[in-house]
Amino acid sequence: MYENIQELTTQEQLKEAFPILNQLRTDLTEETYLHLLKEMQKDGYKLFALYSNEKIVSLAGFSWRINFYNKRHIFIYDLVTDSKQRSFGYGEKLLLYIHSWAKEQGAEYVALESGLQRISAHRFYEDKLDYDKWCYSFRKTL
Repeated sequence: MYENIQELTTQEQLKEAFPILNQLRTDLTEETYLHLLKEMQKDGYKLFALYSNEKIVSLAGFSWRINFYNKRHIFIYDLVTDSKQRSFGYGEKLLLYIHSWAKEQGAEYVALESGLQRISAHRFYEDKLDYDKWCYSFRKTL
């Protein structure tokens, strides 16, 4: 099995990623995804993919952030593995790659948020990858 990880930069690659990302962000249409992606990229959003046998099986989307509590860090907005490809370690491999990449680029932390209902994802982050659960995140619809 051939695997590689790369940043998605071409329109073709970004369109290829949509069906996988849509498994996490189910409310998006491809048109909305491409529109928002274009805006997000202006703020430095990057989308990396893990390919297995030349097919995307896992995605991680993140941006650089700087604040007083996490200093210079990577914030992961999107992390998803194709539902047919879960439990093969692809998400872990991709996330470990992002950790290494971020450290090489000068990040002090990698941060992410996970929905309250995603109990198995929380176990993955805490037990397998040694993430700390240290705050709640809040939002208000306007």
